[in-house]
Amino acid sequence: MTQTPRQYIFHFFSEKLKIYLTMPNRSSILVSMNRLNIQKRVQTIASLIEGNSIRSTVRMTGASKNTVTKLLRDIGKVCEQYHDKVMVNLPCKRIQVDEIWSFCYAKQKNVPPEYQGQFGYGDVWTWVALDADTKLVPAWLVGKRDADWAGMFMYDLSKRLRNRVQLTSDGHKSYLSAVEDAFGGDIDYATLVKMYGKDKKEEEGRYSPNKIVGCHMDVVQGDPDPWHISTSYVERQNLTMRMQMRRFTRLANAFSKKIENLHYAVALHFMNYNFCRIHQTLRVTPAMAAGVSDHLWELKDIVELLETKEKISN
Repeated sequence: MTQTPRQYIFHFFSEKLKIYLTMPNRSSILVSMNRLNIQKRVQTIASLIEGNSIRSTVRMTGASKNTVTKLLRDIGKVCEQYHDKVMVNLPCKRIQVDEIWSFCYAKQKNVPPEYQGQFGYGDVWTWVALDADTKLVPAWLVGKRDADWAGMFMYDLSKRLRNRVQLTSDGHKSYLSAVEDAFGGDIDYATLVKMYGKDKKEEEGRYSPNKIVGCHMDVVQGDPDPWHISTSYVERQNLTMRMQMRRFTRLANAFSKKIENLHYAVALHFMNYNFCRIHQTLRVTPAMAAGVSDHLWELKDIVELLETKEKISN
């Protein structure tokens, strides 16, 4: 059986993560020492999902830092596996893609010389695909912002879709070859580049966006509908991620120190977003709108996925 793109990405992780994933007895030993009951697990996961850091979750729940971190890794891995299992043969028609910046271990300029150039130290980008109709996130990827990672992201996305789709991205050049390699000619693809002007009143605002003065649309492949060439929904998802995941908060010390923790936090976030969170405009969850799920999930249902896996492994 061939590996999925995100399973392939594990090869880029630290040796410590490889040891964690390949030691079958490690999980059972830690579970017996620091096992939380299901109510406590739900409380801990709820705290993390609502944008709290690991340390604030420790203070709120009374669990140890190691226990909270291990739960995040375990639940994140289960969420990723479930995502890969059910996000297939999707009936999406209009997909928007974008990438959001964060950093791990230290900001790029502060990375020690011995870690320079290694994935997981400095700049990290999360690639996100979003269905404009159902607001479902069918694919995501934590990696670098280059052609290789763009190719893995697009390959993963292409294998999850049932029909020919209209795809819109920004002007990032890595998308061009990645889309061609993943979809061939079976796609309607366009780019949208937004042009910003300078607003003198906003110059002092550190993160205040400048006024949009225009947009440049470019049809790359196929016959995309001009009315639906947009990246607005997926860009709005960037705000959701920064609000819901403390690791993405700017000017804070809650950034990820280990890349695997960031990876699993993103997996948990999108599991909650797709299956548990009712979208305001849809009045249902994105998974329900896309036909992936027939009911509203609760956090307890996510925790029960982990409980079931632990029972099987034991």
